[in-house]
Amino acid sequence: MTLLVRPLRPGVPADAEGFARVRRLALPYLLCTPESVRHAAARTHPGARYRPLVAEEDGEVIGTAQVYLAHDSPEPGRGCLNIHVRPDRTGRGAGRLLARAAEEYLTDLGATRLLTWVLDEPACRVFAERRGYRPGRSSHFLRLDLTHDRLPPEPPVTPGVELRTAADFADDPRPLFELDAETVRDEPGDVTAEFTDYDAWVEETWNHPLLDRELTTVACVDGRPAAFTAARTDGATRYDTAMTGTARAHRGRGLAKLTKSRSLRLARAAGLTEAFTGNDTGNAAMLAVNTWLGYERCASEVRHVRELG
Repeated sequence: MTLLVRPLRPGVPADAEGFARVRRLALPYLLCTPESVRHAAARTHPGARYRPLVAEEDGEVIGTAQVYLAHDSPEPGRGCLNIHVRPDRTGRGAGRLLARAAEEYLTDLGATRLLTWVLDEPACRVFAERRGYRPGRSSHFLRLDLTHDRLPPEPPVTPGVELRTAADFADDPRPLFELDAETVRDEPGDVTAEFTDYDAWVEETWNHPLLDRELTTVACVDGRPAAFTAARTDGATRYDTAMTGTARAHRGRGLAKLTKSRSLRLARAAGLTEAFTGNDTGNAAMLAVNTWLGYERCASEVRHVRELG
């Protein structure tokens, strides 16, 4: 057995396919395709210094690492690493080698605080804590079966509100960027983000290969986007909510519930059978919406943090 860690070669089909396969096996609640792997490698903002790594055993990709700086955070020195190993290839040292390479890379970039998401399972938590990471906030993965007619009745569209899709903004998505930038600042988490680069947002988010503009639903008030649910699909049967947000001036009106409900109905009509979403445990309002829609918890993660220096 020969085990090595090296950078991903996004232009090599076997690398992108192997990276996506590991992610799907380790985190079946997230969408990942070879196209999205190549997109992240090519289109992630240069300031993130993104470096995807693979652990290779006898020529087969069995582990992955997503390594980057939180460049859009106003707090400097935040480095992120997310390590995943195929469930049938654990215990061979792949995770340890990936973590070491990722930590060395981020340290060389000047990171002073390392953050990683760890599945809320004993072996995963022990792995992180032995490396000096301490647990913090948690998040849930949620699943909804779209093959059954379990969606609650759609909330009424109140006067002055118009439901549109992201496809309606194809000629000028800037209003959606501005709404996304406002809502992400209030998203619960331990790394604050600020979107200031419109061109980078277009490259990374608007042109993401999994973004489904026909299913991404936008609630407009007086013609301006006020709330949205961004939908991604794997091109087959699976749907994922990338983000749901409401502008501050329009919160408390049920617009997030409305856009997510409409998007799920569009997804079901399009033949998608499974819907996934993520929910920070501190985001009680969104958790209530997801519970109302019928989502059920399928796994949890815990953010672990390691201070350097």
